[in-house]
Amino acid sequence: MNVKNTGNNPCYLFHFWLLVTGKGEREHLPKLFKSLMSSGICTFRVLRFIGQRSPITSEKRILKMVGSNKIIPDKDIEQIGYPTRDSLSKGICNFVILIDDLEYSSRETAQEKFDRYRKAINAVLTDEQKCRASVHFLVNMLEAYYFADARAINLALNMNPPLQDYPDDVEDIRHAKSELEALCPGFREVDDGGRILDLIDVEHVLSGPDTCKSLRTLFKWCVEVLKSNPSYREIYLSLTEKYQLKDGQLSDITKSQLSN
Repeated sequence: MNVKNTGNNPCYLFHFWLLVTGKGEREHLPKLFKSLMSSGICTFRVLRFIGQRSPITSEKRILKMVGSNKIIPDKDIEQIGYPTRDSLSKGICNFVILIDDLEYSSRETAQEKFDRYRKAINAVLTDEQKCRASVHFLVNMLEAYYFADARAINLALNMNPPLQDYPDDVEDIRHAKSELEALCPGFREVDDGGRILDLIDVEHVLSGPDTCKSLRTLFKWCVEVLKSNPSYREIYLSLTEKYQLKDGQLSDITKSQLSN
């Protein structure tokens, strides 16, 4: 990625604004990035809750859009495109990330989902602004990553007996929320999820270079943005090592945004 700074001064504080599709994410997703924010050079905040989108496959709907000279639905422009443009227009140190849960039933249409989101963003942005916006997936949902750091679950939910880290790739867990509800009856997605996110160690979650490729791609995009200020080279190198960004696996779909 080559994020061009078109102003006279480099960014010393990067602002990442999140478009989210889930209730838990709306309340607590910035906590997932607390290890990045601890560097003191970036912030993460929720910009807007937009709800999930599905690929447009209905021939009737496609024909209706074509007949109206539209390539994307109005609500995508209004709820995704315009808020992204407004945020990016406030300054070159602003970045927007759309983050959606990619549930197991939607994995076969992941590329189409990605394309719909990117079209909504690209339709109203300049070429320079397009480089400051990205789309990423939590696979199969945010709760999957909790299982990669069982310590956080144990402390947040007082698990007895305590859980152990999931031995394989947590992005292969079909329905992590149901798994948590089965292990901890009464699990509350927003409140309990927030407590887990307070404790989760993303460096530990991404410690296996062959796992969590979608989450790693999200963090790599953020870290590459920070690299646009050469003063932060040491921070960049440290984060690259922490998250296995150099040799760790990346998402086949979302990694395309790293070479903007």
